[in-house]
Amino acid sequence: MTPDVIYLDNHLLVVNKPPGMLSQEDETGDFDIISWAKQYLAERFDKPGNVFAGLVHRLDRPASGVMLIARTSKAASRLAQTFKDRKVTKSYLALVEGLPDDHGRAEDYLAKRDRKVRVVRATHPEGKKAVLEWTLRGSVGKRSLVEITLETGRAHQIRVQMSSRGWPISGDLRYKAKEEFDGKNLALHAWKLGLEHPVRKEPMLWTAPLRHPWPMWARELI
Repeated sequence: MTPDVIYLDNHLLVVNKPPGMLSQEDETGDFDIISWAKQYLAERFDKPGNVFAGLVHRLDRPASGVMLIARTSKAASRLAQTFKDRKVTKSYLALVEGLPDDHGRAEDYLAKRDRKVRVVRATHPEGKKAVLEWTLRGSVGKRSLVEITLETGRAHQIRVQMSSRGWPISGDLRYKAKEEFDGKNLALHAWKLGLEHPVRKEPMLWTAPLRHPWPMWARELI
């Protein structure tokens, strides 16, 4: 699977990242979204040589959804500051095991150890506050579709906070899921991303539709 282009202008490239694709190059050498973006832009605009594509935020490899890529160093710098200042709205969709409450708010402190994040006490020296809200969109059988809005952006935040309440994300065997999703990825999707355009200063909002392997009933609820 390759990314779908959602939006493109002189400063930004917004795509729907497929599950399983890296956000940036790592030691595996597997193809990543930034390498793909450089290749795409070079071919789209017939540009020889090195093409700029700046990473300003990440999605976990097994997750999918909206990813924003800067096309200039100026846009990259301004977007990095926007994310640092938390002037970004993020909405996710997750297919979880179990049946969550219709609405809820989760406040926890998270700490990472040995590549795994866990809930810790507020007094933990490495604990960082994590806050999200969820809304139940529907359920079929043993799985439920929830919409999640982040107030903070911690590593594995959604995965850990939902799992700690007994609703692990489908396919997330690392965080107590009992069943696989598609054999290797998670049913976690960055659905909407909103922020101020780094150059035009206009409010922007992008939405990435769900794709296969998400079940049809979940796609029909959106």
